Amino acid sequence: MRLKSLSTFALALPTFALALLYAAPAFAGSPGKTDWGAGADDATFHAMLKGSFHDKGIATMARLDQDATQAFCSDPARASGADKDSAALRARIEAENLASIKWPADGKWLGDWTKGEAIAQNGRGLTSTDKAGAVNGGNCYNCHQISRREIAYGTIGPSLDNYGKTRGGSEETLRYTWGKIYNAKAYNACSNMPRGGHMGVLTEDQIRDLMALLLDPQSPVNQ
Repeated sequence: MRLKSLSTFALALPTFALALLYAAPAFAGSPGKTDWGAGADDATFHAMLKGSFHDKGIATMARLDQDATQAFCSDPARASGADKDSAALRARIEAENLASIKWPADGKWLGDWTKGEAIAQNGRGLTSTDKAGAVNGGNCYNCHQISRREIAYGTIGPSLDNYGKTRGGSEETLRYTWGKIYNAKAYNACSNMPRGGHMGVLTEDQIRDLMALLLDPQSPVNQ
């Protein structure tokens, strides 16, 4: 199985870094703390975290600032539903993510599936040396089987084989598919799927081409 480019995880760093460090044992010299759990000294923790990173190109310190979705999914009690308020908070977060989706400006849903296939098979992610407007890959192959002819693919996400043939091309399907690519957290607050459009990894044209890969009858996905 091909491995994901590490740079692809840059956008998920706030969630990943905080979840990892909260779960890790305390470093030597942490006064009165045995772990970085709920009782940890937040000020000390965040100072340590920020002291471990620095600005480099487009990767600024702002990447350590969690938004509400990342903060929710980094909290084990809330993300698991153990917290009494988690269900209501999850619903609110999903609604906020849904409201953030930018639908196709010209009303055109599908682009070129051949370009979409190239995007799906491209694992290039954001890097600190990128300039504004850099073109990134979709990295879809690392989590999904895209078509039945593939022999190596990830299994974190469901197979996309026959996606369009199974679901059809209704307005509901078009909107759901676009929304899922643009911001998967709108449908599952703690989805493993990155927020491709919301985080600026994929452009509107790239999303349109991925839509064609999934829904165009001529695409290998639907053969």
